[in-house]
Amino acid sequence: MEQFVNRDTELEQLTGCYDSDKAEFIVVYGRRRLGKSELVRQSIADRDDAVYYQAVESTADNQLEQFVNTVTSTFPQLDRLRQDWETLLEALGDEDAIVVIDEFPFLIEEDDSLPSRIQRVWDTHLQETSMTLVLVGSAISVMEEKVLAGGSPLYGRRTATIDLEPLSLADMTAFVPEYDAEEVLKTWAIYGGTPFYLQTIDPSQSLAANIQQSILSEQGLLYSEPEFLLRTELHQPNTYFSILRAIAHGRRTPNEIAGMAGVESQSLSTYLQKLRQLRLVERHIPVTASPTSSKRGRYRLASPLFRFWFRFVYGKQDQLSLLSDEAFETVVAPELADYVSPLFEQLCQQALPDLVNRQFLNIGQWWFKEHELDILGLSDEGLVAGECKFTSSPVSEGVLADLERTTEQVQWSDGPADGETQYVLFSRSGYTTDLKNRAESRGDVYLFTVSDLF
Repeated sequence: MEQFVNRDTELEQLTGCYDSDKAEFIVVYGRRRLGKSELVRQSIADRDDAVYYQAVESTADNQLEQFVNTVTSTFPQLDRLRQDWETLLEALGDEDAIVVIDEFPFLIEEDDSLPSRIQRVWDTHLQETSMTLVLVGSAISVMEEKVLAGGSPLYGRRTATIDLEPLSLADMTAFVPEYDAEEVLKTWAIYGGTPFYLQTIDPSQSLAANIQQSILSEQGLLYSEPEFLLRTELHQPNTYFSILRAIAHGRRTPNEIAGMAGVESQSLSTYLQKLRQLRLVERHIPVTASPTSSKRGRYRLASPLFRFWFRFVYGKQDQLSLLSDEAFETVVAPELADYVSPLFEQLCQQALPDLVNRQFLNIGQWWFKEHELDILGLSDEGLVAGECKFTSSPVSEGVLADLERTTEQVQWSDGPADGETQYVLFSRSGYTTDLKNRAESRGDVYLFTVSDLF
């Protein structure tokens, strides 16, 4: 059975627009599989004034015909109208209807004049009604270029935008209620906050069994998922596959990625730009650096499932097939802690504002030459520096000492002259007695466990 988890803020935003007494134009977009369609369907589930049309890849005439059929099933009085987008939308405006057009990019592919035509009817008629028009799309580049960007005919018309994000770590418990905190964290590190992927989990089985069945098995629902999505978005995906595999295996700088992927350095930036546009890859810089001028960018995969798949499945399909039910224990289990560790760091960064009472200006990683911090929070009161250890051994005093020495290397030109530095440690396996005693005797050291991330 499908679950609809959280999304309360987005539902409230949508229903607020529906109940508004003025015209509303809402754009809902984001990566595939995040639940955009389900969100808008939930928002109109109890309404009799709503039209929900899901576009398909078809001819422009067929798309319009299907839209007409959808409209007249809710508003039969409109069945004698001329079959034309502008005429139909104008009539729906007179009905103060809610009109949801899902997968709007499919319509633009067949008729690139459609944004201009919607703009014309919006400007001449719809904005004077109480209609709500919702355009939904997963092709982010198309939505940005044809709907949101300054050069789009629809630019400046929208009254609300929902850029749908993955679910949070805390939301995971609804899908795996019997898992402990560490297992929930591992689940997030593999499936991410993508509802479609989380729906494949059987909560009555262990995480290992779920990974084996849904990702590592040829019959698994997610066995070919990243490949399918990439081939949907990209015309020549093989080079992109090599780049994503390199990043998934820990190559972070352009030189490292180009070396492992076998791509010439000068052409790599074009591929990375496309992957960033698709929100499959993120570029991040030291938290103290300038976003506009820093040359020290590193790259990472934005989707945990893609990261997992390119590390443990891509190029290993034959091995996984031979290993069958032993694939998880042989291929994944020995490397799982190492795999989870960087994602553990990201979750610790996200949790920091809820755990340390400071008003942060920015939070992220920091590195310079051989020095590196998993967490560095910047605030007007000073720095908050941290290390995250997803290891099987308790964290000792030596880790705190290393953290203090590394923090001394941080140069933050905008920081307060007399700021107080605080230190945070996150540990999967707890802390030694000596370190706990040290933290208790000082007011600037905080020790957190996996459970604190919730």
